[in-house]
Parts: sequence; C-alpha cells; structure tokens
Amino acid sequence: MPTTPSPAADAGRPQETMPAGLLAAALRRSSATPLLTSYDDATDERVELSAATLANWVAKTANLLQDECDVGPGSTVALALPVHWQTAAVLLGAWSCGAAVLDTALEDEGRAAGADVVLAAQDRLPALEEAHDDASATELWGLSLHPLGLGMTGYSGAARDFAVEVRTHGDVFFPYREPDPAGPGLLVGEASLSLGSLTSAAAELAGRLGLTEGDRILVDERTAAEAGPVAWLLAPLAAGASLVLCRNAAPDRLASRAAAERVTATLGIRVEGVRELGRRG
Repeated sequence: MPTTPSPAADAGRPQETMPAGLLAAALRRSSATPLLTSYDDATDERVELSAATLANWVAKTANLLQDECDVGPGSTVALALPVHWQTAAVLLGAWSCGAAVLDTALEDEGRAAGADVVLAAQDRLPALEEAHDDASATELWGLSLHPLGLGMTGYSGAARDFAVEVRTHGDVFFPYREPDPAGPGLLVGEASLSLGSLTSAAAELAGRLGLTEGDRILVDERTAAEAGPVAWLLAPLAAGASLVLCRNAAPDRLASRAAAERVTATLGIRVEGVRELGRRG
C-alpha cells in the first residue's frame, strides 16, 4: 500500500463530528508518526501504521464498499472480525461511506440477514456461508488478516477476497452522498448509536478514562473486543492518542514491549510502572 499522505478523511469534508473527522485530525497532528501498531504473539507479527497509511487503507476500503457494494447512508455493513488493524480500516471505511456497522456474533445469531455487506475473517467464513442464502442480496467478503495485507489462501468458497480487490481502488475517497450525522452508525445488540454520537461518545469515554493527547496506549485484544470499537478505536483517536494492539498477548513480553513502544497507559493489561486506564487508586 502507498504510504504517502492521503486526503481520504478530508475528501468531501465530512463533519469533524463524524468518525472520519477523527482520522482527519490525526493526519493534521502528525501524518508520519505511528498511529496504530498491532502485535500478535501467537505468530510474532508486528505491523505499524502511520496516520497516512491508515488513511490510505480507509480510503481504499471506502471506495471498495461504495463502488463494488453500493454502500452509502442507510446501508448496513456487518463485521465478523477480531480486534485488528485491518478491522480499524474497515470500520472507518464503512463510517466514511455513512453506513451503519453491525458488530455482533453473526454466525451464531443469524444477524447478518439484514446486512447489505458482511466482512469476515477467513476462519469464520464457513459458518457464515452455511447460514448464507444464495438468493440473498448480501455481499460476502473474506479477510485473510495477513500482516502484509495479502489475500486468502486455501479458500474456495463464494466470498470475495477483500485484500486482493481493495488494492485496485483509489487512495482518495469522495462519497456519492454525504454521511448524515443523525443516521445510524453502530448497532450492537438492541442498542444503536448515530454516526454523530459515535464521536461524542468517544470523546466522553476518553475523558472518563483519562486519555490525553500524545498518549500511547497498550490495548489487550480481549478487553477491546468486550468494550467495542468506540473504546478501543474511536476514544483514543478522539483524545489524540495512538494505539498498540496486542493479540494473544504473552505476559512475559509486555514490560519490554511497553518500554520499546514508549507506552504511557494500558487498557486491559497491567504493566508495572504504567498507568492502567479505568482503574482508580
């Protein structure tokens, strides 16, 4: 992926109160410094994205959703994805289009039936395909979650390969229809947040957690999955902080990782000498 600064979040100038505006603000603060670093201790992966690189992924994702799937205001994009750097790009891409994100256990609850598009990790595709009606208008996309953004291997199902096709889309995103702040932005269970209230909720949460601009936050995957994307993605962006996501975190690596990444706070992880967000005393 190109790593030059992209005006993706500024194109079309979504309101600064929208999720895309949080990424635009990160680009203005510093386009080249690390914004999201992702570790997986089960595979020894480490991926680092600057604000410019993340914005590039977001623009390509939004263009794919808009051009290939006709996603826009009023659309619903369902996710069956773990807490991951590619999930961050998909979330911000869907919100850039003005779509609502359905974040739930899709294959267990059959919730994907009402979605226009489903994006799922490759290992979750079989269960989704089993429940997927061939006559359904729902688009199904698979993500390999490869650290270099490569396509799926060993897969022969009906889902389209996100990584292969997203690369062909533009680095700048212009929505055909402007996102509506009052439109639905996140659907979790029976709860719903509008696109506009996502950023206000993120800013409020950032304040309650004590996040400040310049913080670098070490985030545990399990805590992030339970808390949801407002907590693990939008609240840090709203505060002007950067993220270090840890999947399958090895406890004996955390202290050295926090030091190497210059972590100033943790979420769902205890590291001696580093403040733990959400914990008093």
